[in-house]
Amino acid sequence: MKPSDEMLDIVDENDEVVGQARRGEATARRLRHRCVSVEVRDAEGRVFVHRRTPVKPVFPSCYDMFVGGVVGAGETYEEAALREAEEELGVTGLPRPEPLFRFLYTSAEHTWWTAVYQVRCESPVRPQAEEVAWHAFWDDARLERRLDGRAWVPDGLEAYRRLRAFRLPP
Repeated sequence: MKPSDEMLDIVDENDEVVGQARRGEATARRLRHRCVSVEVRDAEGRVFVHRRTPVKPVFPSCYDMFVGGVVGAGETYEEAALREAEEELGVTGLPRPEPLFRFLYTSAEHTWWTAVYQVRCESPVRPQAEEVAWHAFWDDARLERRLDGRAWVPDGLEAYRRLRAFRLPP
């Protein structure tokens, strides 16, 4: 099955399911659906950073500090977070990603509810070649320094900004 044929739940502004559509249609018609973004850290606490392949239909060749993707029809955020993390990293047996928060991402072209998670991956990664063109683990300082100099996926950048605010002490 092509990714564009994958069935997604279409949701309203409150993240309640109101229908279903194929992924290609949801993207083309800007139908609100669900996505997951998983921050992956290695044993040293560094963040997995990667560049998407140029054939990705959304945000091709952009950099991201999250792995993730769409939540399939009938799938939970939790199921999608683990599935997407293991698929994109090319590993099995990850611990269940820890949920942090959700937010509604909107732009002129896209709209989706994003659930943000974190997970530690202590296994060697073998990123999925169809998804990941380049990857590395960066410490937080290096990631911060590189935010302005590269083309980052806009929803990942928004999730990262919200994650930084989420982690600030009260």
